[in-house]
Amino acid sequence: MIEETVANPTPDGVADGVLFRPDPSTPLRAGGDGRYPGVIHLTDIGGIRAAPLAMARRVAELGYVVLVPNAFYRTARPPLFDFRPDFNDARTMARFGELAAPLTPDAMERDGAAYADFLSAHPWVKAGQIGVVGYCFTGALALRISAARPSLIGVAASFHGGGLVTTAPSSPHLLLPRVRARLYFGHAENDRLMPQNAIETLDRALEHWGGRYESEVYEGAAHSWTVPDSPVYNEQQAERAFTKLTALLTEALST
Repeated sequence: MIEETVANPTPDGVADGVLFRPDPSTPLRAGGDGRYPGVIHLTDIGGIRAAPLAMARRVAELGYVVLVPNAFYRTARPPLFDFRPDFNDARTMARFGELAAPLTPDAMERDGAAYADFLSAHPWVKAGQIGVVGYCFTGALALRISAARPSLIGVAASFHGGGLVTTAPSSPHLLLPRVRARLYFGHAENDRLMPQNAIETLDRALEHWGGRYESEVYEGAAHSWTVPDSPVYNEQQAERAFTKLTALLTEALST
């Protein structure tokens, strides 16, 4: 596995990031031209660090070129925290606010389009559609990327995504008419960032949308359950989520 640091130009600046690609001596999913399907792997609001990089590397090892952009580049380069985050701590919540504030809906779409264009143009990425997966805060970003580049994104997944349904006219779920990708939403149980009534609203919107999708709640899994350094990491359900993600990528990007 080859790991590279990258600088991804966007309309608002340059997003630093990490890119994983298979060693060329390992054929895996490479096509006849030696290129691989592309996947954008978005971190949670904790940013680029060992845990999400390990998750992205694991996807790449299956035969994908995986881009991990610093979605919070406007605020800081990794590490984004100089202390251990704690959802019950005021300092943590203040830092979350600093990181999230510049990511308006319009900024997310500009960034998302830039990430998709950058990855699809990479010399190791084969022509055709790419995938995107988001976790926690970036579940909504994954959906916005799908709307920003509908012909390019073939599959988008969100795990314990928060704020997918809001009362604002810019709510992510209202973008569905612009989306062509296959969609997957894996929800946490009793998630204050995506409560049951919001899940039900999303499911109704998905049904009305008419595209191919799945939306399910992971029993016994709390918000952030997939990330290994999370205090609520649930290994059994995280493995189930990884299996689901890789199956989606295989089915959507194998042609």
